[in-house]
Amino acid sequence: MSEADLITADPFIDPSTDPSIRSSQPDFSDVFTLEVGRHASLTLGTDSLILLDEGFAAKTSPKCCGLIPRESKTTRAIPFFNILWAELQEYDIVIHYAHPTSRDVVRVAIIQYLVDKLDRPRVNNWVARLLDRAYGESQRSKRIKVLINPYGGKGSAEKWYHRDIEPIFAAARCMVDVERTQFRGHAVEIAKNINIGEFDVIASCSGDGLPHEVFNGLGQKPDARKALSKIAVVQLPCGTGNALSWNLNGTDSTSLAALCVVKGIRTPMDLMSVSQGATRTLSFLSQAVGIIAESDLGTEHLRWLGDARFTYGLLIRLLRKTVYPCDIAIKVAIDNKATIKEHCRTESAARTSMEEQRKKLETTGSSFSEEEAGLPELRYGTVTDDLPSDWALVPYEKLGNFYCGNMVYMAAKTPFFAATLPHDGLMDLVMVDGDIGLMTSINLLLAVEKNTLFDKPLVKYQKILGYRIIPRGGKDGYISIDGERVPFAPFQTEVHHGLGTVLSRSGHSYEAEGVRSVDVV
Repeated sequence: MSEADLITADPFIDPSTDPSIRSSQPDFSDVFTLEVGRHASLTLGTDSLILLDEGFAAKTSPKCCGLIPRESKTTRAIPFFNILWAELQEYDIVIHYAHPTSRDVVRVAIIQYLVDKLDRPRVNNWVARLLDRAYGESQRSKRIKVLINPYGGKGSAEKWYHRDIEPIFAAARCMVDVERTQFRGHAVEIAKNINIGEFDVIASCSGDGLPHEVFNGLGQKPDARKALSKIAVVQLPCGTGNALSWNLNGTDSTSLAALCVVKGIRTPMDLMSVSQGATRTLSFLSQAVGIIAESDLGTEHLRWLGDARFTYGLLIRLLRKTVYPCDIAIKVAIDNKATIKEHCRTESAARTSMEEQRKKLETTGSSFSEEEAGLPELRYGTVTDDLPSDWALVPYEKLGNFYCGNMVYMAAKTPFFAATLPHDGLMDLVMVDGDIGLMTSINLLLAVEKNTLFDKPLVKYQKILGYRIIPRGGKDGYISIDGERVPFAPFQTEVHHGLGTVLSRSGHSYEAEGVRSVDVV
């Protein structure tokens, strides 16, 4: 019986006592359990490595108050996700793993046992099975180009890297090359000139600014499509928003994010092209015009307030009932919230087909012809071209917020785009009028954190393929692309299905609840 058969066998039958299994696999312990001494064993469980060691009891059984012996445990479980590496060194089996020291921190720890010289072949086979369970679809020993923004995390990015990240990469046998960015736009140059045959991942110790630069640097390569398919772009969160890490890893902890990169599964992600004037920029996160953009970019002088500066800017503009008149043309794909929910349900249920699409993209990513090597052509032209014939420019006199997103979270606890999916070929657009009452506006903001914004009647939520927006009111307004300020001028955006590559925990979805009432399969 194969290992797969053993895994799918009746879980209530002891495999070692089942005659049918015993006849085909006489020594069941050779498959799952490794004896390491007279009083210890290592077992491959369903989702964890199980350690049974009577020595644990001796280490954990001091008397309580000097009188009553504490209950001791001889068994420990280490989730396979936390296993970083395992190998046989001389006559010792050595396993490196990420040990939780608090809710948001893991540190490298080691377990080591002496094995008999004659058991080496069996131990090597068991180690191979352990690594298969630990990594699954994820690539082992990733080759990672690390970019450190020395100003990230208020100057702490370098310290966090050496303390929290580097030990995890080393324990996982990753090949790492570290470079510090020297100026704004430096990551664009690094990514543009990188040899894509030498690395699997570009990891930014920063906020969301460096990943934005990396995507655009890869997009400037002569073989842009191949580069964006080959190199996975990830974030080691050392900034303020850390949206990329929240969406892909579900955390802004540097050590947990490092573990997620080690175990991350290659996942295609939609990217967006933004054309403004003669410039074409790739966007991975969002574009904003209105109160969100102004409350963020318009309060840069109040950075000393920390996260409170955004709230302050928002309340000031809500009190004034600030509106942002503009003209907008949208290529709508899905305009109905019920249909959007069904779209999310279908995409979530089609997990297998999505993985097949991802593998297909990875397979074809290495065979682009010279004619197709650069970025995809713009289907709808640029902002300076004539408006597509099936688009209509509509005036919005009382617009309060225009927000287009490609990810669920824009920062911690801010799921603005609950229906967003990594690879559905669509952008999510949220629009809200600016002349609504103060309490209504505050309730909408509170709904974001509760993940109930999608269903609010005053919120217009659409799945779209492209749009053009022409802001009015001079040149002193605010437009945000991935959190970066761009000129207050007309721009046009369209989505590219699966153009980028990231590492995610699941390989098919963001680490988010999604739209309420959608069943997660």
